[in-house]
Parts: sequence; structure tokens; C-alpha cells
Amino acid sequence: MPHIHYFFGNDEYTIRQQVKQFNKLFTDPTTADLNTSHLDARGVSETDLSNAVGAMPFLAAQRLVILEHISKRYNGQEGHKKFTAFLETVPPFTQLVIIDPEDIKEKDIQNHWMMKWAAKHAEIAEARAFLLPKQREMPTWIIAETKRQGGSIEPGAAARLAEMTGENTRQAAQEITKLLTYVNYAHPIGLEDVEAVSLVTAGVDIFDLVDALGTRDGRKAQRLLHRLLEEKDAFELFGMVIRQFRLLTITCEVMDESGTLEEAAAALGTHPFVAEKAWQQARKFNAETLHTIYHRLLAMDEAAKTGVMPLDLALDTFVVEITR
Repeated sequence: MPHIHYFFGNDEYTIRQQVKQFNKLFTDPTTADLNTSHLDARGVSETDLSNAVGAMPFLAAQRLVILEHISKRYNGQEGHKKFTAFLETVPPFTQLVIIDPEDIKEKDIQNHWMMKWAAKHAEIAEARAFLLPKQREMPTWIIAETKRQGGSIEPGAAARLAEMTGENTRQAAQEITKLLTYVNYAHPIGLEDVEAVSLVTAGVDIFDLVDALGTRDGRKAQRLLHRLLEEKDAFELFGMVIRQFRLLTITCEVMDESGTLEEAAAALGTHPFVAEKAWQQARKFNAETLHTIYHRLLAMDEAAKTGVMPLDLALDTFVVEITR
């Protein structure tokens, strides 16, 4: 069995869940802490890293070393060569788990330098990528995660929760835990449970903000925006706004071609429940307005990332412009 494990990708929640499985290495909790080291490659010295990896287990068969952020330190061809040379010195009694969260596209996974190295050293190493589910995959992910947590959820409820959490698997998992506690594991989580619990705990919904923009209710839109900014990171919220207007733009194009709700759902690649919400909201805009808004949002994104304007201020200005 491999004793070197490399987990990477942008789905940090699932990566952390995988790491938790290694706690099963230790049946005796009194020796678990003595045989576990958690290190950050950005700050640990090579001597301390070698000592942690090479130390003999204490009253146990194996040691567990968790190492994070190697790409921040071992980059470039020389850095990769140096790190992989070190990996070949890791003794078999040490389970080395490497966590390396990074944004990577699916098409680039097989060409990743650690994937290539692990493939050549399959007897001692494995490499696995964990990517965030696409939005259309989130309801299925939520159903599976609910089952993993010991409960069940109705498809409509899963779709509604996916709307609220987007592609954020960590937030979705936290909401599932709250919901299962709310229903006391006595019955499947229903749509009414999501509306009762998650809307209260997660705050106002992005759909409410877009509805207010669609009806040109500036005062309500400003109030909802500020509440959302209190609960969410500005870039996280902005990503949700961009996504929603992209869905509305596609939906409006389907409408203009006399398409149906089912065709819109297929074009969006989302659950029918999400498509229906987008269908209702798209009626409040026209195609030209939606295209203008979407390109305005992309320009705001570039301005925020280059420091031209703080994102929270840009969002405030955006709401004023749309509802004027």
C-alpha cells in the first residue's frame, strides 16, 4: 500500500474529509498525538521536516505526518526535483499526507508534476485531485453528503440548498449538519426545512437581491446587499451575483427564441428547480439589459482585482446604477 498521499485541488472541504480518514491508523488515542505531526511547508525547516518524517513511531506501528502547501515552497523544475527526491527517502512506517489546495482545471490534472511522479512510483505513492462540483452537480453532491452524515434529503430540498450555497461544499456540509439536527434525523430533509433553517442561518438569499434589482427597488436592494456583505466575503458574494446574471442571460436567450422552461434547464445545465427560479427572474429584465449588466460585472471584477475600486463599494454603486 502507498504510504505517501498527495491530495490537491480546489475542493478543500473534501480534501480535509479524506485526511480525517487517517485518524483510523491509531486505535489508541493516547499515542495518536505522539505519533502525529502537522507541518506547513512554507515555514518548516528542512531539518524539522526530515526529523518528523524519519522519527520512529512511539508504541505504534506507524506515524502520521500531514504536510501542507508544498507548491508555495517547492516550485519550478528545481523545486519539484528537490521535493520528489526527498519523498523517496520517506520510510514506509510513516504515512505522509500532503495537502496542497490549488485551483486547477480538470484538463490539467494528468499533467500535474506530482501526478506524473506518483504514477511512476505507484508502489509508494498516490496522487488524487479533488475539484469543486459544478453548480449543476451540487444537488447530487448534497444528497450524497447528507447520506454520508447519516440522513437523507428530498431532491427539491437539495436543489434549493444548492442555490443558496453555490459550489461551496464546506458551507453546504455545514448547512446539512444544521438541517439534520433540526429534523432530528427522524425524516428526510424537505424543502420547508431548508426554507425554515438555512434561510435564517445563511441570511438573505441572492435571489432576493436579484428580485429587488429586477423590480428596481433600490432601497430594498441596498438593504439586502449590506446584509449579505455582513455575512459573506465580498468576492464570494460577487461570484454568486455574476453566476446568477449569467443564468438569467442564458434563460433570456432561450425565451427570445420561444424556448420552453425545460429547454432553459438543459441550456443552463442546472436542476429544474433552479431553472424555474431563473425563468421567473428573467421576465423582469430584457436581453439587452442583461448583457449590459453581465459585462458591467466582468469589468467590476477586473477593477476590484487590480485595486481600482474596493469590491464592496463597486457593488454598492452597481445596485444604485441598476435601480436608478
